[in-house]
Amino acid sequence: MMRNNMTTLTRGVVRNLLLTTKSKTPSSFYNRSISSTSSSTLTATTTTTTAKAAAIPSDVVSDAVPDVADVDEDEEEEVVFSNTEKTAVEPTLLQPRVLVYDGVCHLCHGGVKWVIQADKYKKIKYCCVQSKAAEPYLRLCGLEREDVLRRFLFVEGPGLYHQASTAALKVMSYLPLPYSALSALLVVPTPLRDPVYDYIAKRRYNWFGKSEDCLVLKEKELLERFIDREEMMDRS
Repeated sequence: MMRNNMTTLTRGVVRNLLLTTKSKTPSSFYNRSISSTSSSTLTATTTTTTAKAAAIPSDVVSDAVPDVADVDEDEEEEVVFSNTEKTAVEPTLLQPRVLVYDGVCHLCHGGVKWVIQADKYKKIKYCCVQSKAAEPYLRLCGLEREDVLRRFLFVEGPGLYHQASTAALKVMSYLPLPYSALSALLVVPTPLRDPVYDYIAKRRYNWFGKSEDCLVLKEKELLERFIDREEMMDRS
């Protein structure tokens, strides 16, 4: 009986010891274990990422992020410079609706005087082919002075010019009625119109005469309609 009591007592003591040990295990130990594990994992991840970044060559990293601001600024400056150059050159050389003609021909000069009188809205400008002011217009059209001496030139605008009978009818189209109605003759094919023009142009000096210098110098009241008026005044 005493042995049974001792066995029972021993079991109770062992049970109490186990319960006491379990209850005394700090909960913070479990928390520390988790924190330590998370910290170790985070440190390992950071170390891996840093190692991968260090493995990338520095030149590749620098090339992967281009300096966009510098590139855009350079391109913008180049475009602005190009536009500035164009606007500074073209308008100072050329004007629209310029009639370039043989200034020493009496027939041509008479025709220009007639157009000036009919053009009450002053849409047409004039230039003697013998002047230096005519050179930019000749270059624009790819013509020589001899070409204009055979067939006068009407520069309607950049890339748009006419000669011979077509030039005459285009000039008419800018005049007020009833003169502008003559431009309807443009429907007549050019091979039918130009032979008549060429026939008269080849004989104009013999039929109507020729002067030594531009005839507009003898009628200076017309010079205000000429783009080469300053040159003409200097020559006079």
